[in-house]
Amino acid sequence: MTPSPAADSRPGAPLRDRLLALLIRPTPPPLLWGVVTALSFIVVETWIVHVLKRVAPDNAFGAIFLLGVLVVSAGWGFGLAVATSLASAMAYVWFHVNEGSGSLVPAVVVFLTLALLTNVLVGQARLRAAEAIRISLELRASRARIVTAADQARRGFERDLHDGAQQRIVSLGLELRALEASVPDELTEIRAQLVESIDGLGQLHTDLQELSRGIHPAILSRGGLGPAIKTLARRSAVPVSLDLDVDRRLPESAEVAAYYVVAEVLTNAAKHAQADEVTVWARVTDTELTLRITDDGVGGAGAGGGSGLVGLKDRVEALSGRLGIVSKAGAGTTITVTIPLPTGG
Repeated sequence: MTPSPAADSRPGAPLRDRLLALLIRPTPPPLLWGVVTALSFIVVETWIVHVLKRVAPDNAFGAIFLLGVLVVSAGWGFGLAVATSLASAMAYVWFHVNEGSGSLVPAVVVFLTLALLTNVLVGQARLRAAEAIRISLELRASRARIVTAADQARRGFERDLHDGAQQRIVSLGLELRALEASVPDELTEIRAQLVESIDGLGQLHTDLQELSRGIHPAILSRGGLGPAIKTLARRSAVPVSLDLDVDRRLPESAEVAAYYVVAEVLTNAAKHAQADEVTVWARVTDTELTLRITDDGVGGAGAGGGSGLVGLKDRVEALSGRLGIVSKAGAGTTITVTIPLPTGG
């Protein structure tokens, strides 16, 4: 998902950043829009100066014509900005000639100098904005690659545990069962030791299954996000109400991130929130996955304090997503996650 130009334009971003995002565009819109914008500004500025001249005929009002130059310089290339500057200077000259207000040459020189400085300074700002976005995209891509590599490693460990150690334990258990069956009834002590060993192997197998699920849940690979969340809900120590509309497989990175968010929030609800119920709501559209997890606990949670949400927030943001927390004391906690999905995927 491509970030907004020059600054974060999301609702939570500062007003100053959102205004800068509207003005300074590292990638300019079509040239025709720029021409129309420039002409519109010159027409409106001419009308404004014409009105103001009636109130203060001795004032040149040259600064008003710089507004269009500023907007075009911020949004489009240097060439159109210079053309706008020259057209604005012609309008400025027209007023000087018609009104006979002061010396023409010095006024035009000052105006063109200010217009040129505006073009240069705003052009530099645009270049800095483009560079900042390039660096931001590179960092985001790097974080996404790290997350993907970690997920692949987790999946490999889970597969090795399942196909290697766990299968070997099952095989040893079956062999010990066969050996137990062949032990004469009078050798009760040996039989008891074998039973104890078999039980120990069974517990070890259970522990490895839990470890394997923590590394990378097999249910997520086999069934996708919907069945995986249902499995988490069944295992939760706190009752979970589900409202899921996830009817298709999603990119693995999105499924893994969403799964671990739900898993961590359910764990926190059981350990810290003193909640009686948790509601997990999930929706998928063509463009994004949205999760909302709400508990009726004590509230007061945050992304810090060892909650485990810091790493999950980083994981979600590495996918160009957002993780938000609303947790007022005594009013429960709501975790909202939005993860963009590739178009057509």
